[in-house]
Amino acid sequence: MSGKCRGGLVIISGPSGAGKSTIVRRLLAECSLPLVRSVSATTRPPRPGEEEGKDYHFLSDARFQELRRHDALLECKEVFRQGYWYGTLREEVSSGLQAGKWVVLEIDVEGMEAVVEQYPQAVTIFLRPSSVDELERRLRGRGTESEEAIRRRLEVAREELTFADRYCHQVINDSADQAVAEICEILRSRGE
Repeated sequence: MSGKCRGGLVIISGPSGAGKSTIVRRLLAECSLPLVRSVSATTRPPRPGEEEGKDYHFLSDARFQELRRHDALLECKEVFRQGYWYGTLREEVSSGLQAGKWVVLEIDVEGMEAVVEQYPQAVTIFLRPSSVDELERRLRGRGTESEEAIRRRLEVAREELTFADRYCHQVINDSADQAVAEICEILRSRGE
C-alpha cells in the first residue's frame, strides 16, 4: 500500500488496573496513524468531569434497550451487577472505518469475542501488567475503592487473564511509553 496504512478495527482489553484508558489516550495522541476512539454508550450517570460524546454516550435505559432491539450495538452487557449497561455503537465503528481510520475499542473480553464474530479481521490486543501482584499494587495505589471492591476486581482480573491467549497480541504495560510504541508498531505493521 505504498507506505500508507489503511484503517481497521482495534480492540484493546485487559484487566482493571492494566492501564487501558491511559494507554488508549496516549496512543490516540502520540501514534501517527489515523486513530479514533469509539465512544461507548452507557446507562450509568456521568461521573464528575465526564463529558457526553467524549467519555461516553450517556443514554436512558429505555433508549439503550431500543438500540439493542434494533441491532444498533456491536456488543453490550450489564457490568458489575449494578444495573448499568455498556455497549459499542455500531455507527461509531462503521463511520470511522468508512473514513479509513483505525477505530479503537476499549472493551472487555466478552465484548471482544462478540465484535470479532462480526469483524474477524480486527486487531486484538490484550494489555496486561507483568504480574497479578503488580496489578494489585496499582489497584490499591488508586485509593478509590474498598477492600471488597479490590478483591472483586482481582478475582475478575485473574479470570480475564486466562483469556489473554485468545488475542492476536499481548502487550505488557510496565512502561506506558513502551506499551504505546509497541501497539503503534503492531498497527503500523498490520496496515502495510
